[in-house]
Amino acid sequence: MSAVSASLHPAASHHLPSFITAPGETDILMVVMAVILILAVLGFGILFLRLHTLPERIAHRGHKLQFEIVAVLGLLALFTHMHIFWVAGLLLALIDLPDIGGWLNRIGTAVEKIADTKPDRSEKSAESTAAEERSMPGPKRASAKAKELIHA
Repeated sequence: MSAVSASLHPAASHHLPSFITAPGETDILMVVMAVILILAVLGFGILFLRLHTLPERIAHRGHKLQFEIVAVLGLLALFTHMHIFWVAGLLLALIDLPDIGGWLNRIGTAVEKIADTKPDRSEKSAESTAAEERSMPGPKRASAKAKELIHA
């Protein structure tokens, strides 16, 4: 008998399963499982991060006013592991908040127009003033408007 043909131990089974490799050979099952494990961890990580950024993507896609708040809530949820921040961000991303700032700007503009009207102005109608401005040449019209803004 040569040294290469090693004899089996008397207590060993004579039939070994195919996944058991001989000493010194590459363990194919271990290599395949390592690749599957790496792919599973990467896949789970990508899925987690995609799910985690879902509220931000919803708010960004809808051009929501509260996008920055949703983004901050997402970061808080990521770093503190408190899921309530993520849920709050998701709910905020799904809700359409009214544009109160636009309403307030329009109200402010209207109030400024009302406040600028003075009772001692001449009795000219708005139509005759507009007709006079249209009859003026371009630069003269611009200077007349500038004077009117300065005196107002």
